[in-house]
Amino acid sequence: MTTSNKKGLFITFEGGEGAGKSEQITRFAEYLKTSGHEVVTTREPGGTETGKEIRRLLVEGDKDKFDEITEILLFYADRRIDLTKVIRPAMEEGKIVLSDRFNDSTIAYQYYGSNKFADRKIMDNLYQIVAGDFKPNITFLLDINVKVGLERSFKKAQTMINKELRFENVDIAFHERLRQGYLELAKQEPERFIVIDASGSIDEVTEKIIEAYNHRINK
Repeated sequence: MTTSNKKGLFITFEGGEGAGKSEQITRFAEYLKTSGHEVVTTREPGGTETGKEIRRLLVEGDKDKFDEITEILLFYADRRIDLTKVIRPAMEEGKIVLSDRFNDSTIAYQYYGSNKFADRKIMDNLYQIVAGDFKPNITFLLDINVKVGLERSFKKAQTMINKELRFENVDIAFHERLRQGYLELAKQEPERFIVIDASGSIDEVTEKIIEAYNHRINK
């Protein structure tokens, strides 16, 4: 996939709880900057000031405080704000945008993981309204054993003021379905997804991401 930085790139990082997305995005952003690129980082939910309020509603508190329709609508509202205020403007300026989660997270968590939302078409229709045909250029899926990931996530949460544990507090079967859902999405779009084994050290995972990026971008 040869491209010019003038066109901008949108790269997303996906994965279950404790996969290490945030740390890897920070490291990958530094790598890109040292390579001469302008980089913008964002996250979903919470990539804008309004999005931070939506994030608080979604990731804190009782796991059952919303029904599935309310939850999904909040995610897509946040996505629209992030897309129009952060992602597209940065890409139009030729920057590389790195996002901690995007639409694949909504499908993986709310469709595959929760096992409550049976109609995938509704999600697809909402995405069309919010983003049209827009998709990430590359999606890194950080794949990790569910139990290992949850242990990492709970450990990290102990150092946080606002403990974002709403999704960690659901049963282990949810997280197993979530992982398999992500892998299924990767199988459906191999030209976009790059699956990274996230079970190694932070340095090892960073090296895999950089190597895979350079291989994909120079195709």
